Amino acid sequence: MLRDLSLLDGIALALASAAAMTVGNLLRVRGVHSVEEQARAGVGGTPSKSLVRDPTWAAGALLLVVAILLQVSALVVAPLVVVQPVTVSALVFSTLLTAVVTKRPPTARAVRAILLCVVGVAAFVAVAARVGTEPVGRAVDLVAVLVVFVGALGVAVVVHLIDRRRSMPPLVWVVLGGTFAAFVAVLGKTVILQVQSPSIAMNLSWNVTNTLTMACIMGIGVAVASAFHFARRAYVSNRSDVALAGLTIVEPAVAVALGAAVLHEAAGAPAWAVAAFLGSGTVAVGGVIALSRSTEVGEPSRAGV
Repeated sequence: MLRDLSLLDGIALALASAAAMTVGNLLRVRGVHSVEEQARAGVGGTPSKSLVRDPTWAAGALLLVVAILLQVSALVVAPLVVVQPVTVSALVFSTLLTAVVTKRPPTARAVRAILLCVVGVAAFVAVAARVGTEPVGRAVDLVAVLVVFVGALGVAVVVHLIDRRRSMPPLVWVVLGGTFAAFVAVLGKTVILQVQSPSIAMNLSWNVTNTLTMACIMGIGVAVASAFHFARRAYVSNRSDVALAGLTIVEPAVAVALGAAVLHEAAGAPAWAVAAFLGSGTVAVGGVIALSRSTEVGEPSRAGV
Protein backbone atom coordinates (compact mmCIF):
# COMPACT_ATOMS: atom_id res chain seq x y z
CA MET A 1 0.00 0.00 0.00
CA LEU A 2 2.78 2.41 0.94
CA ARG A 3 4.65 1.51 -2.24
CA ASP A 4 1.55 2.28 -4.33
CA LEU A 5 1.16 5.66 -2.63
CA SER A 6 4.84 6.46 -3.23
CA LEU A 7 4.50 5.57 -6.91
CA LEU A 8 1.41 7.77 -7.25
CA ASP A 9 3.22 10.61 -5.49
CA GLY A 10 6.17 10.22 -7.84
CA ILE A 11 3.96 10.27 -10.93
CA ALA A 12 2.03 13.31 -9.66
CA LEU A 13 5.28 15.18 -8.92
CA ALA A 14 6.66 14.31 -12.37
CA LEU A 15 3.48 15.60 -14.04
CA ALA A 16 3.69 18.81 -12.00
CA SER A 17 7.35 19.16 -13.03
CA ALA A 18 6.47 18.78 -16.72
CA ALA A 19 3.71 21.38 -16.41
CA ALA A 20 6.00 23.84 -14.60
CA MET A 21 8.71 23.27 -17.20
CA THR A 22 6.27 23.99 -20.04
CA VAL A 23 4.98 27.24 -18.52
CA GLY A 24 8.51 28.28 -17.51
CA ASN A 25 9.80 27.82 -21.05
CA LEU A 26 6.88 29.85 -22.43
CA LEU A 27 7.59 32.72 -20.04
CA ARG A 28 11.31 32.66 -20.83
CA VAL A 29 10.67 32.83 -24.56
CA ARG A 30 8.26 35.73 -24.04
CA GLY A 31 10.88 37.48 -21.92
CA VAL A 32 13.49 37.05 -24.65
CA HIS A 33 11.10 38.48 -27.25
CA SER A 34 10.37 41.46 -24.98
CA VAL A 35 14.07 42.19 -24.49
CA GLU A 36 14.71 41.87 -28.23
CA GLU A 37 11.95 44.38 -28.96
CA GLN A 38 13.43 46.79 -26.40
CA ALA A 39 16.88 46.39 -27.95
CA ARG A 40 15.52 47.17 -31.42
CA ALA A 41 13.88 50.28 -29.97
CA GLY A 42 17.12 51.33 -28.30
CA VAL A 43 15.70 50.89 -24.79
CA GLY A 44 17.43 49.11 -21.92
CA GLY A 45 21.03 48.09 -21.29
CA THR A 46 22.96 45.04 -22.41
CA PRO A 47 20.82 42.04 -23.46
CA SER A 48 22.02 39.84 -20.59
CA LYS A 49 21.27 42.45 -17.90
CA SER A 50 17.94 43.35 -19.50
CA LEU A 51 16.99 39.69 -19.61
CA VAL A 52 17.69 39.17 -15.91
CA ARG A 53 15.68 42.27 -15.02
CA ASP A 54 12.73 41.27 -17.20
CA PRO A 55 9.96 40.03 -14.84
CA THR A 56 8.51 37.60 -17.38
CA TRP A 57 11.86 35.92 -18.03
CA ALA A 58 12.64 35.87 -14.28
CA ALA A 59 9.29 34.20 -13.56
CA GLY A 60 10.05 31.59 -16.23
CA ALA A 61 13.50 30.92 -14.78
CA LEU A 62 11.98 30.54 -11.31
CA LEU A 63 9.44 28.04 -12.64
CA LEU A 64 12.24 26.00 -14.21
CA VAL A 65 13.94 25.81 -10.81
CA VAL A 66 10.62 24.66 -9.33
CA ALA A 67 10.33 22.05 -12.11
CA ILE A 68 13.78 20.68 -11.30
CA LEU A 69 12.96 20.47 -7.59
CA LEU A 70 9.69 18.67 -8.35
CA GLN A 71 11.50 16.18 -10.60
CA VAL A 72 14.12 15.49 -7.93
CA SER A 73 11.31 14.98 -5.40
CA ALA A 74 9.69 12.50 -7.79
CA LEU A 75 12.94 10.55 -8.06
CA VAL A 76 13.19 10.42 -4.27
CA VAL A 77 9.88 8.58 -3.86
CA ALA A 78 9.66 6.46 -7.05
CA PRO A 79 11.94 4.48 -9.40
CA LEU A 80 13.43 6.28 -12.36
CA VAL A 81 11.76 3.88 -14.84
CA VAL A 82 8.38 5.04 -13.48
CA VAL A 83 9.07 8.77 -13.20
CA GLN A 84 11.13 9.60 -16.28
CA PRO A 85 8.67 8.50 -19.01
CA VAL A 86 6.17 11.00 -17.58
CA THR A 87 8.38 13.82 -18.89
CA VAL A 88 6.95 13.10 -22.35
CA SER A 89 3.79 14.82 -21.11
CA ALA A 90 5.63 18.15 -21.43
CA LEU A 91 5.06 17.99 -25.20
CA VAL A 92 1.34 17.42 -24.61
CA PHE A 93 1.19 20.33 -22.15
CA SER A 94 3.04 22.46 -24.70
CA THR A 95 0.50 21.75 -27.42
CA LEU A 96 -2.44 22.49 -25.11
CA LEU A 97 -0.79 25.66 -23.78
CA THR A 98 -0.10 26.82 -27.32
CA ALA A 99 -3.80 26.37 -28.11
CA VAL A 100 -4.76 28.48 -25.09
CA VAL A 101 -2.24 31.25 -25.82
CA THR A 102 -3.02 31.47 -29.54
CA LYS A 103 -6.76 30.88 -28.95
CA ARG A 104 -6.70 28.21 -31.65
CA PRO A 105 -7.88 24.72 -30.70
CA PRO A 106 -5.61 21.75 -31.53
CA THR A 107 -6.23 20.10 -34.87
CA ALA A 108 -7.82 16.67 -35.09
CA ARG A 109 -4.38 15.21 -35.93
CA ALA A 110 -2.91 16.85 -32.83
CA VAL A 111 -5.69 15.44 -30.63
CA ARG A 112 -5.12 11.94 -32.01
CA ALA A 113 -1.38 12.32 -31.43
CA ILE A 114 -1.98 13.49 -27.86
CA LEU A 115 -4.15 10.44 -27.21
CA LEU A 116 -1.38 8.18 -28.56
CA CYS A 117 1.15 9.85 -26.24
CA VAL A 118 -1.12 9.58 -23.21
CA VAL A 119 -2.03 5.94 -23.86
CA GLY A 120 1.59 4.92 -24.58
CA VAL A 121 3.06 6.70 -21.55
CA ALA A 122 0.24 5.57 -19.24
CA ALA A 123 0.72 1.94 -20.29
CA PHE A 124 4.51 2.16 -19.90
CA VAL A 125 4.24 3.73 -16.45
CA ALA A 126 1.59 1.20 -15.36
CA VAL A 127 3.85 -1.72 -16.27
CA ALA A 128 6.92 -0.03 -14.74
CA ALA A 129 4.99 0.60 -11.53
CA ARG A 130 4.17 -3.11 -11.32
CA VAL A 131 7.55 -4.64 -12.14
CA GLY A 132 9.99 -1.79 -11.38
CA THR A 133 12.03 -2.04 -8.19
CA GLU A 134 13.84 0.51 -6.05
CA PRO A 135 17.45 -0.73 -5.92
CA VAL A 136 19.75 -0.40 -2.92
CA GLY A 137 22.59 2.08 -3.31
CA ARG A 138 25.80 0.21 -4.09
CA ALA A 139 29.32 1.37 -4.85
CA VAL A 140 29.39 -0.83 -7.97
CA ASP A 141 26.39 1.10 -9.35
CA LEU A 142 28.24 4.38 -8.80
CA VAL A 143 31.21 3.05 -10.74
CA ALA A 144 29.00 1.73 -13.55
CA VAL A 145 27.11 5.03 -13.94
CA LEU A 146 30.32 7.07 -13.91
CA VAL A 147 32.01 4.79 -16.47
CA VAL A 148 29.06 5.08 -18.85
CA PHE A 149 28.91 8.85 -18.28
CA VAL A 150 32.63 9.31 -18.99
CA GLY A 151 32.15 7.22 -22.13
CA ALA A 152 29.33 9.53 -23.25
CA LEU A 153 31.56 12.56 -22.61
CA GLY A 154 34.27 10.93 -24.72
CA VAL A 155 31.82 10.42 -27.58
CA ALA A 156 30.75 14.09 -27.29
CA VAL A 157 34.38 15.24 -27.49
CA VAL A 158 34.98 13.10 -30.59
CA VAL A 159 31.82 14.49 -32.21
CA HIS A 160 33.01 18.04 -31.53
CA LEU A 161 36.42 17.30 -33.08
CA ILE A 162 34.80 15.79 -36.17
CA ASP A 163 32.39 18.74 -36.41
CA ARG A 164 35.35 21.14 -36.69
CA ARG A 165 36.36 19.44 -39.94
CA ARG A 166 32.94 18.66 -41.36
CA SER A 167 29.43 19.49 -40.20
CA MET A 168 27.68 16.75 -38.29
CA PRO A 169 24.06 15.77 -39.11
CA PRO A 170 21.69 18.08 -37.18
CA LEU A 171 20.02 15.20 -35.35
CA VAL A 172 23.34 14.35 -33.66
CA TRP A 173 22.92 17.40 -31.41
CA VAL A 174 19.38 16.29 -30.54
CA VAL A 175 20.64 12.86 -29.49
CA LEU A 176 23.48 14.32 -27.43
CA GLY A 177 21.19 16.89 -25.78
CA GLY A 178 18.67 14.23 -24.81
CA THR A 179 21.38 11.83 -23.66
CA PHE A 180 23.02 14.28 -21.26
CA ALA A 181 19.61 15.39 -19.97
CA ALA A 182 19.00 11.72 -19.18
CA PHE A 183 22.33 11.53 -17.32
CA VAL A 184 21.19 14.40 -15.08
CA ALA A 185 18.31 12.20 -13.91
CA VAL A 186 20.36 8.99 -13.70
CA LEU A 187 23.23 10.56 -11.77
CA GLY A 188 20.72 12.32 -9.52
CA LYS A 189 18.91 9.05 -8.82
CA THR A 190 22.22 7.34 -8.06
CA VAL A 191 23.08 10.02 -5.49
CA ILE A 192 19.59 9.79 -3.98
CA LEU A 193 19.98 6.02 -3.54
CA GLN A 194 23.27 6.55 -1.74
CA VAL A 195 21.79 9.15 0.60
CA GLN A 196 18.80 6.91 1.33
CA SER A 197 21.02 3.92 2.16
CA PRO A 198 21.19 3.68 6.01
CA SER A 199 24.70 2.23 6.05
CA ILE A 200 25.99 5.07 3.89
CA ALA A 201 23.94 7.90 5.40
CA MET A 202 25.38 7.14 8.86
CA ASN A 203 28.94 6.86 7.58
CA LEU A 204 30.32 10.34 7.02
CA SER A 205 33.95 9.25 6.75
CA TRP A 206 35.87 9.89 3.54
CA ASN A 207 35.79 6.45 1.94
CA VAL A 208 35.60 5.11 -1.61
CA THR A 209 31.79 5.10 -1.74
CA ASN A 210 31.48 8.68 -0.52
CA THR A 211 34.20 9.75 -2.96
CA LEU A 212 32.28 8.15 -5.82
CA THR A 213 29.09 9.85 -4.62
CA MET A 214 30.82 13.23 -4.72
CA ALA A 215 32.04 12.41 -8.23
CA CYS A 216 28.42 11.75 -9.25
CA ILE A 217 27.34 15.08 -7.76
CA MET A 218 30.02 16.87 -9.78
CA GLY A 219 28.95 14.81 -12.78
CA ILE A 220 25.44 16.22 -12.46
CA GLY A 221 26.85 19.72 -12.96
CA VAL A 222 28.79 18.58 -16.03
CA ALA A 223 25.70 16.80 -17.39
CA VAL A 224 23.51 19.90 -16.88
CA ALA A 225 26.02 22.11 -18.71
CA SER A 226 26.39 19.56 -21.52
CA ALA A 227 22.63 19.10 -21.89
CA PHE A 228 22.14 22.87 -22.03
CA HIS A 229 24.89 23.26 -24.64
CA PHE A 230 23.72 20.48 -26.93
CA ALA A 231 20.05 21.46 -26.58
CA ARG A 232 20.93 24.94 -27.83
CA ARG A 233 22.80 23.43 -30.78
CA ALA A 234 19.85 21.14 -31.45
CA TYR A 235 17.48 24.12 -31.71
CA VAL A 236 19.93 26.09 -33.87
CA SER A 237 20.51 23.18 -36.26
CA ASN A 238 16.95 21.82 -36.52
CA ARG A 239 13.41 23.11 -36.78
CA SER A 240 12.17 23.87 -33.27
CA ASP A 241 9.42 21.24 -33.46
CA VAL A 242 11.88 18.56 -34.60
CA ALA A 243 14.34 19.49 -31.85
CA LEU A 244 11.65 19.49 -29.17
CA ALA A 245 10.16 16.17 -30.27
CA GLY A 246 13.60 14.58 -30.56
CA LEU A 247 14.72 15.73 -27.12
CA THR A 248 11.39 14.60 -25.68
CA ILE A 249 11.93 11.09 -27.07
CA VAL A 250 15.67 10.66 -26.43
CA GLU A 251 15.79 11.89 -22.81
CA PRO A 252 13.31 9.45 -21.23
CA ALA A 253 14.38 6.59 -23.53
CA VAL A 254 18.04 6.86 -22.49
CA ALA A 255 17.12 7.43 -18.83
CA VAL A 256 14.88 4.37 -18.71
CA ALA A 257 17.50 2.25 -20.50
CA LEU A 258 20.19 3.30 -18.01
CA GLY A 259 17.82 2.85 -15.08
CA ALA A 260 17.06 -0.69 -16.19
CA ALA A 261 20.55 -1.72 -17.31
CA VAL A 262 22.80 0.11 -14.84
CA LEU A 263 20.63 0.67 -11.76
CA HIS A 264 18.75 -2.65 -12.25
CA GLU A 265 15.34 -1.06 -11.65
CA ALA A 266 13.70 -3.59 -13.97
CA ALA A 267 15.69 -6.60 -12.78
CA GLY A 268 13.69 -9.78 -13.04
CA ALA A 269 10.99 -8.26 -15.24
CA PRO A 270 9.07 -11.08 -16.97
CA ALA A 271 8.93 -11.44 -20.74
CA TRP A 272 5.42 -9.99 -20.93
CA ALA A 273 6.64 -6.82 -19.18
CA VAL A 274 9.53 -6.40 -21.62
CA ALA A 275 7.11 -6.83 -24.53
CA ALA A 276 4.73 -4.32 -22.92
CA PHE A 277 7.59 -1.83 -22.47
CA LEU A 278 8.53 -2.10 -26.14
CA GLY A 279 4.94 -1.88 -27.34
CA SER A 280 3.86 1.03 -25.16
CA GLY A 281 7.14 2.84 -25.78
CA THR A 282 6.63 2.51 -29.53
CA VAL A 283 3.09 3.91 -29.21
CA ALA A 284 4.34 6.86 -27.13
CA VAL A 285 7.18 7.62 -29.57
CA GLY A 286 4.75 7.42 -32.49
CA GLY A 287 2.49 9.88 -30.70
CA VAL A 288 5.36 12.31 -30.09
CA ILE A 289 6.43 12.18 -33.74
CA ALA A 290 2.84 12.61 -34.94
CA LEU A 291 2.35 15.53 -32.56
CA SER A 292 5.49 17.29 -33.77
CA ARG A 293 4.27 16.94 -37.37
CA SER A 294 0.67 17.97 -36.69
CA THR A 295 1.33 21.36 -35.16
CA GLU A 296 4.14 23.80 -34.44
CA VAL A 297 4.85 23.34 -30.74
CA GLY A 298 8.35 24.68 -30.56
CA GLU A 299 7.94 28.27 -29.45
CA PRO A 300 6.25 27.84 -26.08
CA SER A 301 8.48 24.98 -25.07
CA ARG A 302 11.69 26.16 -26.58
CA ALA A 303 14.56 25.00 -24.45
CA GLY A 304 17.92 26.52 -23.89
CA VAL A 305 16.75 30.15 -23.99
